[in-house]
Amino acid sequence: MRILHLSDTHLTGEPGPNRTGVDPRESLRRILHDCRQIPGLDAVVLTGDIADDGTPEAYTDARAIVAEFTGHLGIPALFTTGNHDERAAFTKILGTGHLGPDGHPLPADHLDSPTGERAATTTIAGHRIVTLDSLIPGKGSGQISTTQLDWLAGVLATPAPKGTILAFHHPPIAVPGVAVQHHLGLRDPAALATVITGTDVRLILCGHFHLQIFGLLGGVPTWVTPGVVNRIDLTATPGTERAVRGASATLADLSVPTAPILHTLHARDPHQGETAYEADTATLSRIIADLA
Repeated sequence: MRILHLSDTHLTGEPGPNRTGVDPRESLRRILHDCRQIPGLDAVVLTGDIADDGTPEAYTDARAIVAEFTGHLGIPALFTTGNHDERAAFTKILGTGHLGPDGHPLPADHLDSPTGERAATTTIAGHRIVTLDSLIPGKGSGQISTTQLDWLAGVLATPAPKGTILAFHHPPIAVPGVAVQHHLGLRDPAALATVITGTDVRLILCGHFHLQIFGLLGGVPTWVTPGVVNRIDLTATPGTERAVRGASATLADLSVPTAPILHTLHARDPHQGETAYEADTATLSRIIADLA
């Protein structure tokens, strides 16, 4: 199993550059173009913030751009929600989030939630991929509800032939000392750890923080991939935030005895590394106060 893991595409309803001067559609096209010759891909997984503004146009274009890539390779694409996404528009365009190579919905097993949470599971080459919905409307932090955790426990009660991969937006891990990550990550990660400990979950894939991080949750390898729209540069002054241009992704390989092997990929962008925006300590404090 080889997965191309993308996150945080942040497409807007209107094409063209966003307020930081980055064109999200061009960033997505560029990273997919540069990944087109990676051999043996089995799936593309996109872990949230597909849209920046929750508009149907953003999801329609994301679906079309990704389908152009997956259709050529004959592989599925699995999408999850993030804090910038809007469930109704996501569902209207992407359904459960599990799409076949042609961009049409896969017959995925999914959670029927009264609040419309987007949780689903698809098995590919013996590997079960479960997408979860950590979106809390109006907040930057995330949570996997008790409804989803109970559903997930039922799914994991039967092991998959080659194990399970979880994919959702908000990481249950954070870099020590980075306050914005600790406040805006996944709430109550211990509840998820309780459900997955001792099961066949082999890997957790997340996004949200726009930079690569590795850690463990309940003994399970947990990976955060950098953003497609930009990447956070932790060499900035502590307590501030600097985002730099250049689309990134991850190749997650579970096909070898030493799996998971995780390799970060960067698009060949002439603006790679240029500052997209900077936020000072006061700005980050306001963000935490408003969105945590």
